Amino acid sequence: MIISTDTLNSILDDPNLILADTRSFKEYSEAHIPGAVHLDLFAFHWIDTTKQGIEGFNKQAKSLLSFLGVTSEKKIIFYDSVSGMLAARGVWMLMYFSHQNVMMLDGGIQKWQKENLAIETKPNGFKPSNFSGQTIPEFISGSEHIKDNLENLTIIDARSIGEYDGSIVRAAQSGHIPNAVNIDWSQNLKEDGTFKSDDELSKIYDYPKNTEIVTYCQGAYRAANSFLVLKKLGFSNVKVYLGSWGEWGNKLDLPVEK
Repeated sequence: MIISTDTLNSILDDPNLILADTRSFKEYSEAHIPGAVHLDLFAFHWIDTTKQGIEGFNKQAKSLLSFLGVTSEKKIIFYDSVSGMLAARGVWMLMYFSHQNVMMLDGGIQKWQKENLAIETKPNGFKPSNFSGQTIPEFISGSEHIKDNLENLTIIDARSIGEYDGSIVRAAQSGHIPNAVNIDWSQNLKEDGTFKSDDELSKIYDYPKNTEIVTYCQGAYRAANSFLVLKKLGFSNVKVYLGSWGEWGNKLDLPVEK
């Protein structure tokens, strides 16, 4: 799920490569990795995780991945400024749709530019496909599953401590999902924006590998980064709560802790 700058640099000419820059269009237009298309994933929040809501998300995600040009033989690489949450959201989405060959660039364009690797400013166009990936329901959670299993799940809140303890308010209710543990997603990264080693990450996520874990944040972007780290460490039962606090904190019938 992770690719180094050296390896990416060696495959830039691969005709089956789709390279997606998930930063803002302004950042993309100022400098991007040669051949990259621009895909701002921040526009795709989703806060309805009813059965119909997840069906709607699946439909929208398929349209987006068709627009990107994903087919089974394509190698998809997402990148961000660092090993960030936007690229992670892209990787999680494709894993959720059973696409095996997907990665994110470790250290993002920040590391790429620090190593003086090639950049360009000209925009690159999309070559749309008819994407038909099958979803893996075990990689996604809705609010009902969490509400019904609050005592059995390990819930990781990937937000900041202020959001977790309720001093920062970003929904009708502040606080966190009952029993959730706060592990800020930024703890996944070293100062240079690359992922910490597996040994370092294992000390942060010190749970049995078969624990059922649900990650969440505000909009399931930071949570996707934590999901990737947990999968990278070999956890077998990890879900992203798609609606995250954007849904949970705005549903007054759901329980909240501070």
